[in-house]
Amino acid sequence: MKLLFLLLEMWVILEVTLKNTEAEKHHKKYKERNVTSKSILKDRKNLSNMLEKRKLLKIIHHKENDMEKKKIQRKEKRKGTQVPIFSKRYIKHLKRQARRNRTMEGERLFELGTRVLKHSKSHKEKEEAFLLFARAADMGNLKAMETMADALLFGDLHPQNISAAIALYESLANEGSHKAQNALGFLSSYGIGIEHNQAKALVYYTFGSAGGSMMSQMILGYKYLSGINVLQNCEAALFHYKNVASYIADKLEKNDGVPVEKVRLAERPENLSTNSEILDWDVYQYYRFLAERGDIQIQVSLGQLHLIGRKGLEQDFYKALYYFLKAAKAGSANAMAFLGKMYLEGNPAVPQSNITAFKYFSMAANKGNAIGLHGLGLIYFHGKGVPVNYPEALKFFQKAAEKGWPNAQFQLGFMYYSGSGVWKDYKLAFKYFYLASQSGQPLAIYYLAEMYATGTGVLRSCRTAVELYKGVCELGRWAEKFLTAYFAYKDGDINSSLVQYALLAEMGYEVAQSNSAFILESQMATILKKDQMYPMALLLWHRAAVQGNAFARIKIGDYHYYGYGTKKDYQTAVTHYSIAVDKYRSAQAMFNLAYMYEHGLGISKDIHLARRLYDLAAETSPDAHIPVFLALLKLEMMHLIKDFRFYKYNMKWRWLKLENTLGPNWDLFFIGLIIVLLIILLRNWLE
Repeated sequence: MKLLFLLLEMWVILEVTLKNTEAEKHHKKYKERNVTSKSILKDRKNLSNMLEKRKLLKIIHHKENDMEKKKIQRKEKRKGTQVPIFSKRYIKHLKRQARRNRTMEGERLFELGTRVLKHSKSHKEKEEAFLLFARAADMGNLKAMETMADALLFGDLHPQNISAAIALYESLANEGSHKAQNALGFLSSYGIGIEHNQAKALVYYTFGSAGGSMMSQMILGYKYLSGINVLQNCEAALFHYKNVASYIADKLEKNDGVPVEKVRLAERPENLSTNSEILDWDVYQYYRFLAERGDIQIQVSLGQLHLIGRKGLEQDFYKALYYFLKAAKAGSANAMAFLGKMYLEGNPAVPQSNITAFKYFSMAANKGNAIGLHGLGLIYFHGKGVPVNYPEALKFFQKAAEKGWPNAQFQLGFMYYSGSGVWKDYKLAFKYFYLASQSGQPLAIYYLAEMYATGTGVLRSCRTAVELYKGVCELGRWAEKFLTAYFAYKDGDINSSLVQYALLAEMGYEVAQSNSAFILESQMATILKKDQMYPMALLLWHRAAVQGNAFARIKIGDYHYYGYGTKKDYQTAVTHYSIAVDKYRSAQAMFNLAYMYEHGLGISKDIHLARRLYDLAAETSPDAHIPVFLALLKLEMMHLIKDFRFYKYNMKWRWLKLENTLGPNWDLFFIGLIIVLLIILLRNWLE
């Protein structure tokens, strides 16, 4: 190799020498020329020769360096190591490319995990989904990390680990995750795993709301509505609730929304499986048996439950299709209409088909079915397979609305509200929206809120608009936690159930507030200190009572009566019992208030009013008959003892009084009277 370089150098030197010789000959030939011009020409040529020589030397050295590097690289390869020979710029490019690939792979794994989780039906499939989330989180995918943090907090699939969840949330919050900020605000609000700090919670919620967290906005809306740790401000509550409600309404326009089963734990703690909100497995099996035997009504009911996933059953389009087809073949108009709905929307069980949807809707409408008439109205209104025809749509909607179908009433209201095929008429729009809202139609409630918020067609009312928006917001996907919290409680996972109910309670769900308070009162949870439970339960009972829960109002009275989480205060207890009596006609509150009147606790003693309240309690609720009988028996016994004492001290005077009035045989008179009364009672009993 060195020999080659020497030869090249010699060749360059010879070439330069030859060129110098030629230059000398050239100068001799033209010596008549000016000396100055000769010297300039000579300098230029010498300079060009020098530059050319330098270029050649650079090329030689560059080649020599490349060959030396390749030689070293070959040696390193033999040893098992390789020295990188990339430039800094190229290395940076490779790093950027690696990060981009890593990000894309993380997104791919997260999307794959989401699809697997959405269609999972077994515990194993859910575990596979979370494994994909874990791999995506390792690659730095923020959404996957949020999902894993939620799983650690709520105890999804694996044991709950609040400290690990908090560490992950704090890391995510530093990256600007609004979901993590919302979660940290919730944990700070209750003091779960971290310091109980309402001011800090409010800061987290504010940042979460600014970042786009719908849950944070809903929490802030509830806080401003109720004046919790902030000044009560209806307009601020309206702003937050309107943002969330608009987001939910967009989702509702695509489907019927999230079915929410809100089980009250305090109602049937001894036998939760019989709660009407959740379909018991044995009952479901019995319904299946009846459906297979040909019960059309049961077939349609099971089809509806599987179509949208109600009563604790998972959404299953294939089972819904199976039951609807069976019922439709037997002539059920409702089943035909629901089949039309399935084909109009399309799902994994059936392809979207406007023609098939029109066929089934027409079959149901010919039988006078309101759902079928509404379906035909939708086809003409949106132009599904037919030209848009507002007059025809209006005709079908009116027929369905006359039969009381709330979705048709909403569509009529929307047509008059937006002026679709008709003149705008806000009065008629309000009428139909109101009719539909009475049946719980969520979009009708949303548009009513819009009208009250802007004063369109009605007198503007901030409070009414906020209450209506709040109802729409409570149909968000987060409401699914009601079911998971219930099943966690039923399975004995009290901590997981409490965390889920507490989050919903923070968002303003009254049922979640009473359920959280019920769990805290039982003191079965271990994620909070014992001395925190009663005060926190009292706070949650109070929030539920403000939202109209009569049982919660009685509970507040009980807490002040016994001194749970607060000092004993009979007067405050009387106040809350009185509210429950006057506002809700609660038999339990009547009984408690009667007892306090009987003993003069927190109020002036009044035996006659106590008797009256005991009687009212028995009249209000059959369950109160035995407690009221025992209370009245005790009341009469106490008075009998009191009278006996009085009789003992005044016996002589009483004897004289009776002898003077009834004669010496007054005792025989009373015995005869008692016998007559017993005979009358016996005859009435035998009859």
